[in-house]
Amino acid sequence: MQQPTFDNLPDTAFIREAQLVRSPRRPGATPVLPISAPTLWRRVRDGSFPKPVKLSERVTAWRVGDVRAWLKNCAGAQ
Repeated sequence: MQQPTFDNLPDTAFIREAQLVRSPRRPGATPVLPISAPTLWRRVRDGSFPKPVKLSERVTAWRVGDVRAWLKNCAGAQ
């Protein structure tokens, strides 16, 4: 079964780090963001990227709607 793409997910869905950024563990996957995991966390820390939601003790994810809004805002700023 194929996983839904970012474009097909509802705004209320959650997306994890491995689906957002480039990962050596997923070389064939197309990331949503053209940045690395350390850059993602640096942007979260400095407030330039939305904060994730803690779903459980070991699971952190971002709301798809928050990521889409951030992408739209970045595209509009160029």
